[in-house]
Amino acid sequence: MFTKRGFWNVFVLAIGLTLCSYLAAVRLYKTSSGKINFRSEAPLELIKASSDDLVGVIDSAKKIFSFKVSISSFQGFNSRTQREHFNENYMQTEQFPEASFKGKIIEDIDFSRNGTYPVRAKGMLNIHGVEQERIIKSDLTIKNGDISIKSNFTVLLSDHNIPIPKVVYQKLANEIKVEIATNLEPR
Repeated sequence: MFTKRGFWNVFVLAIGLTLCSYLAAVRLYKTSSGKINFRSEAPLELIKASSDDLVGVIDSAKKIFSFKVSISSFQGFNSRTQREHFNENYMQTEQFPEASFKGKIIEDIDFSRNGTYPVRAKGMLNIHGVEQERIIKSDLTIKNGDISIKSNFTVLLSDHNIPIPKVVYQKLANEIKVEIATNLEPR
């Protein structure tokens, strides 16, 4: 026969085991509102824009991921005309509506344990219809079954066949600084 205290100990243990088995069984983590920012720091102009429409999924069992963002979702810029030039002249958004990054997490991670893990994501970065294999360092934080990712990296426009006309060469940098922050929940 259980005492009252013994009953509560068994009850808490049962709840804990159930929660642990649920978290261990979770494979897919998804986001539909990640944040992505970029900065072009050219000699004559600073251009900044951001989007809250980064979507993605991580399969924790296979350590694979896929993220994408609609190019037309970027807001900010210094003027409406600058945003139009970004979409029409440089990114050619009608022809190349999305940028994506798909691949595999290199490090082994226990997705059932809370903690912050520096990871390298190896995959294909597709911008402007040009794929380039990249390894991008990120911080992956696991807390109570949710995942958050933060990353900073650079993209060279020349690597993705995005031309910089001589007229705007001093106003548009070839090296673009990118920041990503997103939270993923189990699905």
